[in-house]
Amino acid sequence: MLKDAGQRLVYKLINPIIKLFILLGITPNMITSIGLLLNVLVAVVLLYGAEYGERSDMSYIGWAGALVLFAGLFDMMDGRLARLGNLSSKFGALYDSALDRYSELFMFMGIVYYLTAHDYFLSSIFAFIAMIGSLMVSYVRARAEGLGVDCGVGLMQRPERILIIGVSAILCGVFSYFMEPFKINLFGLINFEMISIFTFPLAILAIMANQTALQRLTHSKKELEKLETPKKKPSKEIKKVESLGKKKQASIGFERR
Repeated sequence: MLKDAGQRLVYKLINPIIKLFILLGITPNMITSIGLLLNVLVAVVLLYGAEYGERSDMSYIGWAGALVLFAGLFDMMDGRLARLGNLSSKFGALYDSALDRYSELFMFMGIVYYLTAHDYFLSSIFAFIAMIGSLMVSYVRARAEGLGVDCGVGLMQRPERILIIGVSAILCGVFSYFMEPFKINLFGLINFEMISIFTFPLAILAIMANQTALQRLTHSKKELEKLETPKKKPSKEIKKVESLGKKKQASIGFERR
């Protein structure tokens, strides 16, 4: 319900922009391409922060998060523009899906490199696992729908992933601006510090994304079994036995008459 309400609110806000795009002759593929360029810029910001930023400076993460959410708007606008402008096409859908994967890969490349460069090794592993899960969520759905199965189940879909990464990154940047760096040891096992505002949600995303991929795989298995079961035909031997049985029953009936 929250997702639907949020989606309606965003559509209400971007509809005037969509109408302007239609008047200007801007196509959905152009919007998709801009979204990719913005995610490349996310990677550039994080790569620059990794090379030239201080370990305690979270401003690069904050700006990257803002760009992630801004690029996410373009991801919503291309589909909306295609529908409202009657510009939908099969290639457009393919182009959108392909560039979405490129966008996520560039974004995660920047995140993983930034965390590795600043010696957040464990967090970089979780970021890489989150990237794997994100790709598999999309791949399982695409493959299942190619086989005729509706596979939109699961919590951690692309809008949710973008929202978690973008919001947590912005919060990390904002808190670091108003607070001094800190480090708290939790249960003698892990350290909670400023960047954990970003990396803890990222670790949850890593787990939930892969759980969503497995959920979609299980769902697809059940749905494919339903589709295949009615189509199973008896073997030639079974057909032959059934045919002989029917002839025998018919001959017995004839003799009794």
